[in-house]
Amino acid sequence: MTLFVTIFAMALGFFLMDATAAGRTDNLWWLPPVITTRGQEVDKVFYFIFWLTGAVFVATQFLLIYYCVKYRFNRKRQAVYSHGNNKFEIVWTTIPTLIFFGLFFWSNHLWKEFHQTPPEDAITIEVTAEQYGFNVRYPGPDGKLGAASDVAMSKDNKLGLDANDPAGADDFVTYNDMTIPVGRPIHVLMRSRDVIHAFYVPSFRLYQDMVPGRTIDWVWFVTTETGAYDLACNQLCGAGHYNMKAKISIVSDEEYQEWLKDFLPKPEQPVAMAQPQ
Repeated sequence: MTLFVTIFAMALGFFLMDATAAGRTDNLWWLPPVITTRGQEVDKVFYFIFWLTGAVFVATQFLLIYYCVKYRFNRKRQAVYSHGNNKFEIVWTTIPTLIFFGLFFWSNHLWKEFHQTPPEDAITIEVTAEQYGFNVRYPGPDGKLGAASDVAMSKDNKLGLDANDPAGADDFVTYNDMTIPVGRPIHVLMRSRDVIHAFYVPSFRLYQDMVPGRTIDWVWFVTTETGAYDLACNQLCGAGHYNMKAKISIVSDEEYQEWLKDFLPKPEQPVAMAQPQ
């Protein structure tokens, strides 16, 4: 009973958080559609727990009602004291224990997979949160992000960029706007300028706190569908927390390359030579 209430509360909390993170108009009473490969693995664990605890809840409530009716008060029947059955107690203690250990090893294996090194062809993007928005830094044509340090953050250099690192010369930054190609591994470096924020995308099944003074470098994912989604902060980060969200656009690789052209340096046009008169 307690386990079912717990999992129901988790599902309700997930729904309420998602309602604030993205204005969904479909599937409002259940989880949002999952669009990442790892999110599908998370859902397997969730559904297993949900249906297991649901079955246990139905079975226990049925037995409770059955025994309440069967052994209701009857003046002709005398109550009999029973000390219990050791065999039954061992069985109903052992089975839940094995299930919990199974869930532990399953989820721990999944957690380790999440912390695997990103593929070599992953696109590395840095997201730096601040009150109240997300700065998204992309690598330029060299495919490498320039070095940055929290110590170097200031009013004039809010991302703490290292001006001496040549890899950062072609980097560019967008604000509250992330565009990524579908089907490509995306490696996200997460930082915070001020307080604890969060990187929360319900359809990715992804939630990660962004802590000041620390770079979270283990998060990467692969999307499976194109579309527009919301990135929301799920930590109470201040008065403007309610409005802290960014747009995530998942597009085809061709559209992503076209989008990049607006930010990459334009090739210099040859100077036209004057024609002799």
